[in-house]
Amino acid sequence: MAGRFVGKTLATVSLSVALASVTLKSLGRCSIAACSNSFSSCGFHLNSNTMSGSNGTKENSHNKARTSPYPGSKVQRSQVPNEKVGWLVEWQDYNPVEYTAVSVLAGPRWADPQISESNFSPKFNEKDGHVERKSQNGLYEIENGRPRNPAGRTGLVGRGLLGRWGPNHAADPIITRWKRDRSGNRITHPISGKNILQFVAIKRKDCGEWAIPGGMVDPGEKISATLKREFGEEALNSLQKSGAEKRELEEKLHKLFSQEHLVIYKGYVDDPRNTDNAWMETEAVNYHDETGEIMDNLTLEAGDDAGKVKWVDISDKLKLYASHSQFIQLVAEKRDAHWSEDSETDCRGL
Repeated sequence: MAGRFVGKTLATVSLSVALASVTLKSLGRCSIAACSNSFSSCGFHLNSNTMSGSNGTKENSHNKARTSPYPGSKVQRSQVPNEKVGWLVEWQDYNPVEYTAVSVLAGPRWADPQISESNFSPKFNEKDGHVERKSQNGLYEIENGRPRNPAGRTGLVGRGLLGRWGPNHAADPIITRWKRDRSGNRITHPISGKNILQFVAIKRKDCGEWAIPGGMVDPGEKISATLKREFGEEALNSLQKSGAEKRELEEKLHKLFSQEHLVIYKGYVDDPRNTDNAWMETEAVNYHDETGEIMDNLTLEAGDDAGKVKWVDISDKLKLYASHSQFIQLVAEKRDAHWSEDSETDCRGL
């Protein structure tokens, strides 16, 4: 679906040392050393607890949102040093590059008009008709009619590849089950002694990397609906099913997505597509099939933007797209499942 192609590719996520604070808050007993080591090589992932700290501090400056060239182009951002990322730091000579992709300027249904258009009056920090312009991290500032990235300067203004001015909302469904032997018994890891958890992964067509099947939230759509839709389209090939097949699939998906779930993370995401005026936010949610019966009745079939789909064993050896490994680690810790063979980096007592 061409209308959703850009939307799917926008759901890039990356975590950082800042996510360690999210992990510590939600897991309680995870050691600081273990978590900081685990996330030390990642980008910047902002949450409400670190928002104020992003103003001019080296520790919390975002990284991927300052990389060049801008994705899908030869555009070079203006260089922004760590100490000048925060908006509270005065920088009179700041001269960011202006760039909005041609595909966005063409006016597809998923994109806003230009701010300069007379008939466009967006209600920032509010629900604007069917478009959600509220940020999951609280209020963001408006300057010269444009929303300002709450994480700081990126060296580029405009929207780049992002459709919306301000927050662009995505959703990432993480579907898990316990790995079992032929007799149906859970398989434990020989070193950690913990049960092995599996999740549904797709191989992205655009970059060939394995990832969580996620995408953008459509206007007026609830997050729960996005999670179910994206999983159906990418991991079950729902778009190519007949009417009867779609109805049967919908019944099975409803059973899976109507049960209790864990919100793993929601908030700002450090993304290479972010600009001073547009940025990515996501909500990653774990739906767990405890007995495995629901997913046993669903045949995985790659569709839409997915080249392949399969169940993947969860461990620290996973190499996934963007920050998806960090989301998966949080799921493993929440479920008290195997993650690492090194007991010193395993978070216990959850």
